Amino acid sequence: MTLSLKIYYLLLPALALLHSGAEAQCSNIVITNHWQGNYQADFIASAPTAINGLELDWTFNLPVDGIDYWSGTVSQHDNTHFTLTDSNTNVGVGQEVKFSFQVHFSGEQPFVVMIVMNGVQICDAAITTPPPSVNPCPSTGMLPYDYSQALCMSYLFYEAQRSGLLPADQRVTWRGDSALTDGSDVGHDLAGGYYDAGDHVKFGFPMAFTATMLAWGLVDFSDGHEAAGQLEYGQTALRWATDYFLKAHTAVNELYGQVGQGQADHNYWGRPEDMTMQRPSMKIDVNAPGTELAAETAAALAAASMVFREVDREYSLEMLDQAQELYNFADNYREYYHNSITDANSFYHSWSGYGDELCWAALWLARATGDNNYLTHARSHWDEFGLGAKTVVQFSWDDKTAGAYALFSLLDSSVEYSNALNTYLSWLKNGATYTPEGLVFLDTWGANRHAANVAFLSLWAAKHGFDEDANRVWATQQMGQLLGDNPRYQSFVVGFGENPPQRPHHRSSSCPNPPADCSDGWALNQPGPNPHILYGALVGGPSQNGDYADDRNNFVQNEVACDYNAAFTGALAAMVELS
Repeated sequence: MTLSLKIYYLLLPALALLHSGAEAQCSNIVITNHWQGNYQADFIASAPTAINGLELDWTFNLPVDGIDYWSGTVSQHDNTHFTLTDSNTNVGVGQEVKFSFQVHFSGEQPFVVMIVMNGVQICDAAITTPPPSVNPCPSTGMLPYDYSQALCMSYLFYEAQRSGLLPADQRVTWRGDSALTDGSDVGHDLAGGYYDAGDHVKFGFPMAFTATMLAWGLVDFSDGHEAAGQLEYGQTALRWATDYFLKAHTAVNELYGQVGQGQADHNYWGRPEDMTMQRPSMKIDVNAPGTELAAETAAALAAASMVFREVDREYSLEMLDQAQELYNFADNYREYYHNSITDANSFYHSWSGYGDELCWAALWLARATGDNNYLTHARSHWDEFGLGAKTVVQFSWDDKTAGAYALFSLLDSSVEYSNALNTYLSWLKNGATYTPEGLVFLDTWGANRHAANVAFLSLWAAKHGFDEDANRVWATQQMGQLLGDNPRYQSFVVGFGENPPQRPHHRSSSCPNPPADCSDGWALNQPGPNPHILYGALVGGPSQNGDYADDRNNFVQNEVACDYNAAFTGALAAMVELS
């Protein structure tokens, strides 16, 4: 471990507060004048060592557009880290160094919260004047759990997962632009989209499921989103994915479904902003089809078209048009997608086959278009793949069958489909495995994600008149398990509730701010909390016996992922509606 990282580790509790937006400033900075978007100030300090050429490293608590330093030059590392250099400053130990400067900014007024002067730290305002929490999702006082705050945090998590050029209103300020050249290897712009989990691969299949579920929550629990003030944030999170899908659909029968090579990516523990490995772009087309991938992306675009129908009609129609193209591609050229994008086979193998995705996509298109021909296609897929007779355990990125039960029951009055939904929800209550604490346990890997997914289905079913009381009560209990209503009083949502996880398996949040190096293993293995709080992320969760370890190296229990939060987000909006 380098000396700088040792110092950083000792200061972690304080450094976690640096991006809080608090009005704490180093006492060496004296503001002399301020006006809209600007302030002038004096820097005054005693030299901690003999100085023959001044070098000042400044850290601000909020983004800065620029600094005017008339005595020397300014180097900008990112929007909160700057170095001021003046080769003409020559003073002895203890002598005063003083100069004036001006700061330009666009948002809230930023302040200097850390100063390193010629290699010696002379100020850490985060230690001397601790600011309030960095969390931009304030408590609303909702009981027994603040579902509105948790919903806000869940969308904040998606901001932390963004790839590409970040917008000016980015709230997760420790993230920066990254992977801007994705797609350049194949002559396409594939920047954007979401990093999958604690890594930096863009896996299109689970990303598409994530988008479908975010859209479903926005469509059917819009009142909860409105009440929590999260409707626009939800639309923005969804659009970050769908914009990427539209770019990735480069021809009628061509879709880029992965950027980044899994093992090479997983061998790198560092910030996405610092990646240097090759990021190959991988596609499906008529020569190498991928039915699951094309169908799930069609479902995502069809569902999203409903979200934006009244918000951006042109965008909605564009998505619907491409959804229909992708569904036709999926149905006409059938092949397991992991046979064409072979790198995905080790990470997101399609265990359930593609029949569920074909049915699911047809149902979303039927709902989005009102065209009964798609409903006919869905019935055909139901029969062809025996979806009514299969044993269903999970509702997940891999198997959408249980979700098809729900959509069929909405669009088709046949009791075959409603019975299938009721039977599955009854099995969850009476036949599934549970932890001793009461969490439904459907898989060792990411148990919380699976519980959240079926809680969403149960809340949806209750809202649509299926065994309302029983489904609502059971889902509320499952959401309580995730938020802390368990004998261990353990919240499984980073930054939320009592005793939340502090060490998620997540590269970006585990890395200190630059210029600290993150690639030597320290960030992965140090025992303290992650330097940045990954607000809103739902971690994998406990084992069947209820044991859980807040361990960064335990990716089974403590990794996070976009699909982990997808149905969980909609379920939180449903809980807001019930509160």
